[in-house]
Amino acid sequence: MKTSFDPNAAAAPGSGVFGLPFTPDEARVGLIPVPWEATVSKGGGAAGGPAAILEASRQVDLFDRETGRPYEAGIAMLPLPREVASWNEAAKKAARAVIEAGGAGEDPALLARVREVDALSVRMNEWTESETRRWLERGKLVGVVGGDHSAPFGAIKAHAERFPGLGILHFDAHADLRDAYEGFRWSHASIMANVLDNVSQVARIVQVGIRDFCEEENDRILSEAGRLSTFFDSDLRSRLQEGEPWSKIAREVVERLPRTVYLSFDIDGLDPSPCPSTGTPVLGGLSFAEATSLMKAVVARGRRIVGFDLNEVVPGPGEDWDANVGARVLYKEIGFALLSSEAR
Repeated sequence: MKTSFDPNAAAAPGSGVFGLPFTPDEARVGLIPVPWEATVSKGGGAAGGPAAILEASRQVDLFDRETGRPYEAGIAMLPLPREVASWNEAAKKAARAVIEAGGAGEDPALLARVREVDALSVRMNEWTESETRRWLERGKLVGVVGGDHSAPFGAIKAHAERFPGLGILHFDAHADLRDAYEGFRWSHASIMANVLDNVSQVARIVQVGIRDFCEEENDRILSEAGRLSTFFDSDLRSRLQEGEPWSKIAREVVERLPRTVYLSFDIDGLDPSPCPSTGTPVLGGLSFAEATSLMKAVVARGRRIVGFDLNEVVPGPGEDWDANVGARVLYKEIGFALLSSEAR
């Protein structure tokens, strides 16, 4: 820890994420910002999430009663990647007509735009995978800060290759199991389908808070029972209303996970009241305390969190509340991931 740094003081102007003084080379935790939202089909703005979270993180107090002092390990966010931002703008422009039409159908011009978006999405995936692999090879704990929920696919792939048999704990309102939603193969609505189809090293995905999904996704949940476990929000609410403690439910969720775990967190997995500007908010969902206690249960049950992401945080109009919530979720992810490594 740099001796001149005071964790009790206000963040210094121009300081790094969470007001910390570390460079990426010095830090134990490396955060990769991915300003990407090419296929968002409703509210936009998620590409601004990384920058907004960086700014809001400087207001987070660094001592945490549950995880201790994560900041002491060193946390740094890489610079916002201009090339990804450029690809995002080009992909959004190409996707706009397809989204407005509700999909490409058989229209040759729209199908050409879909191919353009998919090609740019592949470039983004390859960039994110390469950056993640680069920092994993340096011994870092790596997290992705999106962007829409398609942003971390490359990071998940890199982690799964490094940790075969990986499990994903997926916080979300949506199942993200659609096949090429609106024609886009790499849609934000398709990331978990793409993981199942393209990342064989992922042993299991455990989804929590799911409450908005289509019949196609429901069929996939039923057909992938060996590799996919879904805890629907309505079932969780019924169990809680009948008096079952959340701690018991959390243990059940964690027991479905293998020993190494990647956290994939879409902010709309939370009740939308704390983060209302997210692109596709859905009534219901987890409280902040339920989500963080589930992370705590991952550590308590002997799992190791080897990577994580945070997505779909959209800066609200004229204020930073959504980013404030996102920054606090991110700090909890970092803290529990570090704690799980120390417990081994």
